[in-house]
Amino acid sequence: MRRVNAQPSGEAPATLEVSGLAVHFGGVVALQDVSIGVHPQQILGVIGPNGAGKTTLFNAICRLVTPSRGSITYAGRSMLSMRPSQLAGLGIVRTLQGLGLWTRLSVLENVMLGAPASTSMLSDLFALPRADTCERDRTDSAMAVLDELGIADRAGAYPGSLPHGTQKRVVLARALVARPSLLLLDEPASGLSAAEVEQLVELLRRLRAHMGIALVEHHLDMVMAVSDRVTVLNLGTVIAAGTPAEIRANEDVATAYLGSQVADA
Repeated sequence: MRRVNAQPSGEAPATLEVSGLAVHFGGVVALQDVSIGVHPQQILGVIGPNGAGKTTLFNAICRLVTPSRGSITYAGRSMLSMRPSQLAGLGIVRTLQGLGLWTRLSVLENVMLGAPASTSMLSDLFALPRADTCERDRTDSAMAVLDELGIADRAGAYPGSLPHGTQKRVVLARALVARPSLLLLDEPASGLSAAEVEQLVELLRRLRAHMGIALVEHHLDMVMAVSDRVTVLNLGTVIAAGTPAEIRANEDVATAYLGSQVADA
């Protein structure tokens, strides 16, 4: 199969560049010769049927899976030798398919967990003045993000008492408080109502001005509405890449992988 270029001709270098990536689990090929690029101030949508390799791709980027072949670079630096714990320091933040919220912590406390730690363990342990200042800074940052997402009034609530759509906003707030330059979103629209999906689209369009975003999502209308470029995976291989209009016009993708909801849109 013809290899699909990750970077369109004439476009600026990608912040994140994945090239020729292969991931094998024993004799199972999860990804084969996958290349993508995520550019500053752009949204890349990654779509495909279940088992296509979308989450495996994110896991490889986040160093939870070791590739058999290929390269992953961020801002020109190889990520292959990095640990998952180093990603936030690089400006890379990922959300998971599940909520992953701490049910015994308030919304504010959950979001604060995503804020960058800037004090030593010793100063935190003994509540030294610098630790108090940094705690206030984290609180202020968390409240500012909650306010931006329209849920500051829920700061004292516990996640279990909130509707699913609000919980998803808390998850996103926890990611944004880290001030990422690259945001990896794994099915952010799952379980959302049509109105909530529209709100998410508008939010992502605003966020795009400040960061690159890679989006794995089954909600195809949303992906087409918000993405600058779309990559289609099937059985671990890139079968198409281009603008949403180009993906919509690809008959093989529409009929074999995306179904009539895209082909007839």
